Amino acid sequence: MTKRYLDYLDQLEAEAIHIMREVAGQFQKPALLFSGGKDSITLVRLAEKAFRPGKFPFPLVHIDTGHNFPEAIQYRDELAERLGEKLIVRHVEDTIKKQNLSEPVGRYASRNGLQTYTLLETIEEFGFDCCIGGARRDEEKARAKERIFSVRDEFGQWDPKRQRPELWNIYNGRISMGENVRAFPISNWTELDVWNYIKREEISLPNIYFTHERECLIRDGKLMAWSDFIYREPEDEVVKRQVRFRTVGDMTCTAAVESIAFDIDTVIAEILESKISERGATRIDDKLSETAMEDRKKGGYF
Repeated sequence: MTKRYLDYLDQLEAEAIHIMREVAGQFQKPALLFSGGKDSITLVRLAEKAFRPGKFPFPLVHIDTGHNFPEAIQYRDELAERLGEKLIVRHVEDTIKKQNLSEPVGRYASRNGLQTYTLLETIEEFGFDCCIGGARRDEEKARAKERIFSVRDEFGQWDPKRQRPELWNIYNGRISMGENVRAFPISNWTELDVWNYIKREEISLPNIYFTHERECLIRDGKLMAWSDFIYREPEDEVVKRQVRFRTVGDMTCTAAVESIAFDIDTVIAEILESKISERGATRIDDKLSETAMEDRKKGGYF
């Protein structure tokens, strides 16, 4: 009998599908957090492979800051319609009004941190006991600490000391009343793995992942997509540049990189040459302190 050996993308795919099926089997009301970014788009393709021809055993959920890239929002809506899957959208703006929250102001103002309040509201509203996310360990040091099944307490908080061992791909989803789990099927993937998988699967992406001309505000040496959401100081310069985005988050905290990558092969070539992670190169919110991401996760962030 001829043995069939899986290449590394097949192995990553098989692991991710196994994790998704574990979520479906262990939890009563899971959800897939979907933003229209490449990692959550990859999760959707994996869900198709895990559960088609049936329906997904979870809805797609987006926590919309109101400051998202229009291209990502358009892609989100078109994909949900094409798949015929349920899409739940909840807005940070509504939470700000409902909870009388103070919206950040000034040079680094962003609603990114306020997403936590809306996410926790949404978890409570629908009774979700597990939220599937597209976080990867290579992105940031706090995410490198997190298990694939990450238990959160009744306040959505993450405690690194409560991490459970995950030996031999055995995932413990047992939780107490009020707790929930964040599951990360592509935790072991890298940015390069995601792009190679997108290429292999011929997955379409929002066009902001490829080079295009855009008005950008230069801030702290980074190119921020210029919009009415961004606070502009008198000395801030707005210029036109050929850019693309390595990661897609809130417009107020996600920078672009100058690029000539008009197609997926050139994107992959650029990633191979890069010496800085995608979040390290583009995310302003991670640089506000040494423990910015970990602090947000302890408060209930994705």
